[in-house]
Amino acid sequence: MTTVQTAPDVLTRARALVVPALEEAVARLNDELRLPVEYHLGWRAANGAPVPGRSGKFVRPALAVLSTEAAGAPAHVGVPGAVAVELLHNFSLVHDDVIDRDAERRHRPTVWAQFGVATAVIAGDALLALAHQTLLDQPGAGARVAARSLACATTALIGGEADDMAFEQRLDVSVDECLEMAIGKTGALLACASSIGVLLAEGGVELYEALADFGLNVGLAFQAVDDVLGIWGDPAATGKPAWSDLRDRKKTLPIAVALASGHAAVDELRALLGGDLLGDDEVARAAVLVEVCGGRDETERQARAFLGAALEAIDDVDLPAPTRAELTDLARFVVDRDF
Repeated sequence: MTTVQTAPDVLTRARALVVPALEEAVARLNDELRLPVEYHLGWRAANGAPVPGRSGKFVRPALAVLSTEAAGAPAHVGVPGAVAVELLHNFSLVHDDVIDRDAERRHRPTVWAQFGVATAVIAGDALLALAHQTLLDQPGAGARVAARSLACATTALIGGEADDMAFEQRLDVSVDECLEMAIGKTGALLACASSIGVLLAEGGVELYEALADFGLNVGLAFQAVDDVLGIWGDPAATGKPAWSDLRDRKKTLPIAVALASGHAAVDELRALLGGDLLGDDEVARAAVLVEVCGGRDETERQARAFLGAALEAIDDVDLPAPTRAELTDLARFVVDRDF
């Protein structure tokens, strides 16, 4: 893959538009919840001191803003949707870190590692509740439909996470099962983010369906890239330990592809992944074997295929030229990123 050094301008534009509303939403939390949430979001240090700048890629809010503009509405109409999808995404991150026992995210301790598991659980719960409240507080029929869309995405996301957890105990996870899990865990929320602005703007069904399809495929491409980075990503860029997905015994797409490859090295890989010990030597060897068995090349190929499907989904819909260009740039950024 080719690394894109500069993030699309739409991420900066969406951040400037959405962060004030996101801050307003988080300010509704009580003091005990606000600090761990603001810490997770990168706004504050653990002692409450402000941290300059803002962390996170902001892909989902940018998609929500673009989907609003795609429907011909001003960007601010989509801000509640952008806030809601970003809150929901961060709920999943806080809980994922607890589930996976990941002690580091974005180059500093995760919420549970810094504040304890109980605090992380209720902080994640608070983010989830705020996401839905943000939409339910909005007037109009579009907001109600958008809230239903977010609820459906939440259900799919949680189901995908449950599958991901169950797969850790299996060595027979198929590629199709892995992709179905990714549809729930990642694709559903990206599909929601990519179409929620159309709902808030009360746009047409054809546009909504095209953008939802676009977002689903962007989500699958995003997850495929994430799966590659979860094994071979540079910790300095990803903010996670090397070979993190192998250490956690996850059955991500590269691993599922490798185990199904029929390569002569599969038996050794299966023995390593099924063994009691996964120290540095074992995970390093497993990473080599996954690549030898074709897991990395095929996952990168699938990421590019999902990118193509995403762009094809919006080929035949009428979009403002600048919006089409920004959607395309953002989708390509997702596939070409290295963090």
